[in-house]
Amino acid sequence: MQDPNLTPEIPPAAEQQPVQEAAPAATDTAPEPTVEVMPGLAEALRLAELKAAEHHDAWLRAKAEGENIRRRAQEDIAKASKFAAEKFATAMLPVKDSLEAALSVENQTVEKLREGVELTLRQLVSAFEGANLAEEHPLGRKFDPNKHQAISTVEADAEPNTVVTVLQKGYLLNERVIRPALVMVAKARSQ
Repeated sequence: MQDPNLTPEIPPAAEQQPVQEAAPAATDTAPEPTVEVMPGLAEALRLAELKAAEHHDAWLRAKAEGENIRRRAQEDIAKASKFAAEKFATAMLPVKDSLEAALSVENQTVEKLREGVELTLRQLVSAFEGANLAEEHPLGRKFDPNKHQAISTVEADAEPNTVVTVLQKGYLLNERVIRPALVMVAKARSQ
C-alpha cells in the first residue's frame, strides 16, 4: 500500500513548462520547403539515374535473351526426340526393300532365298552398328545380372555362375541394356 502522506514529486522542469496547444493544421497555401542542392551533386544524381536506367535496360535484355535461349532449347529437345529415330529408320529402309524383293520373286530356289536372307541380315547388322546397337551373347561368360536374365540354373561341368545356354540374345544401345539376354546358368554339382 501507499502512504497517503507521501505525495509524488513533480520535477521542477515539468512544473514550469506551459501546456502547448496543438499545432494548426497545414493548409494548401503553405509553401513547400526547398532544398538547396550543390551543383555538382545534382549532376552526380542525374548521372547515377542514367546509369541505373542503363543497367535496368541491360538486365531486361539479358532476361529476355535467357528466356529465348530456354525456349529454343526446349524446341530443340522436342525436335530431337521427335526425329531421333530418323537415322536408324533410314538405315532400315534397305532391309525392308530386300525382304519385299525376296517375297516378290516367283519360283525361287532355296539357295537363292538363303543368299537373299544372308544379304538382308548383313544389312540389318550394319544398321544396328550404325545406331550403336550391340548384341549381348554371353555364352561361357560369368553371369551379370545387369545384362542377363537367368531363367534357371543347371548342373554343368562349367564353373558355377557361368552362362551355359543362351535362350535369347540381349541387346545394348550405347552400352545401356534395352533387352537382357535370357540365359541358363551353371550351378555347382551336388555331391
